[in-house]
Amino acid sequence: MKEGTYIHGTEAGEQARLATLNALTNKAFIDWLSLRGSEVVLEVGSGLGILAAEVARRVRDGAVYSVERLPEQVATAKGNIGLPNLHVVLGDAHDLPFASGSFEVAYARYVLEHVGDPHRVLAEMHRVLRSAGRVFVQENDISLLRLDPDCPAFNRVWRQFGLLQARLGGDAFVGRRLFGLLRAAQFKDIVLSTQPEVHWSGSPGFSPWMENLIGNLRSAARALVAEKLSSAEEIEAAVVELQVLRERDDGAAWFSWNRARGRK
Repeated sequence: MKEGTYIHGTEAGEQARLATLNALTNKAFIDWLSLRGSEVVLEVGSGLGILAAEVARRVRDGAVYSVERLPEQVATAKGNIGLPNLHVVLGDAHDLPFASGSFEVAYARYVLEHVGDPHRVLAEMHRVLRSAGRVFVQENDISLLRLDPDCPAFNRVWRQFGLLQARLGGDAFVGRRLFGLLRAAQFKDIVLSTQPEVHWSGSPGFSPWMENLIGNLRSAARALVAEKLSSAEEIEAAVVELQVLRERDDGAAWFSWNRARGRK
């Protein structure tokens, strides 16, 4: 089975959103990996390569191999990175281009929600890990998002966003399934946790987080309309609602990324 269709596309606005999201979330994720500095690491889904580059700087005596299925993303990542221990490889997460037992650490972040068969992706990650190798997965469950004051126009489009992702072969709620998915892939010692996103008016992350949400809607707008899940007017009303909330002095946003780690 091949990958699902990436819901966001790769246009300039989406690249900017991804860069913002990396700035908000990378440090906590990398700290969670607990790297010693000498591991050979696999990243499944390189995107812009920003996270892979930061991980590569943490494993200066090791190496990072980052797999990405979209040629344009591979080209972007390679153009942005000049680290000798980081290698960006074109490939499919369902059929990783590496020999069994190649890595000490493997991770996927914001990837399983987009793939056609997350079971197979995790089975492949299990295959390429060495004995006792560690796996880390961080994923989305869009139902965990809460905004205050409430944004009803956004809420309506956000529900349709989840339906669109399912039609494209993905799963906007895959984060809640991580324990079962890792067990089915034969991982052991599985531990669940969350990485919170809690932002409020006046906090450094509030405006970037709201821009990330707006970017999610804008990047999916064409497909939402094409699939007759939302109208352009409904999407624009949702965007305006978020823009207004971003400027309020009493706004707040609550969300949690779902995480799971385990061992081969």
